[in-house]
Amino acid sequence: MIRVFELIFFACSLSSKLNLLPQNSYKELLESKKEVEVSAEDKFNELNDRFLRLHAEFDNFRRRTSKERIDLIGSASSGVLTDLLPILDDFERAIDSNKDASEVESVKEGFNLIYTKFKGILDSKGLKVMSAAGETFDSEIHEAIANIPAPSKKMKGKVIEDIEKGYYLNDKVIRFAKVVVGQ
Repeated sequence: MIRVFELIFFACSLSSKLNLLPQNSYKELLESKKEVEVSAEDKFNELNDRFLRLHAEFDNFRRRTSKERIDLIGSASSGVLTDLLPILDDFERAIDSNKDASEVESVKEGFNLIYTKFKGILDSKGLKVMSAAGETFDSEIHEAIANIPAPSKKMKGKVIEDIEKGYYLNDKVIRFAKVVVGQ
């Protein structure tokens, strides 16, 4: 920017020495210099304004996406709970009907039906049971509760018994299997 003014000043002084420009032209050049200064200041103000608006827009975007993420997390379990409500209804009906039940077989059958329905819903949501008995102990998916002497040499370092089943949700461990390991 300073170079432009220096060039204009140099051109004015050179032309005045050579009498190339009339006196009015010097005044016009100086006025154009002022216009250049004003336009540079205007350009700065315009860029600063654009920057501030862009920054404010980004802040609004960040807040909006953060709020949407919180809402999504809060309502994510509502689908699963809605699917589990019929099972809750089945349990309530089973409890009411079993108050005066005299046949054990019908009670067993009712609970097996409810269990099957419950397991089917969980399977449809991506839940898988982790099989651990007889497998090599893996600390990434198993939690050792106890170590006991292995019944055979083949069972050393392997899971002898499942105390509590482990589960995967879409191939991600959500509960580690609690196991007894052979030593």
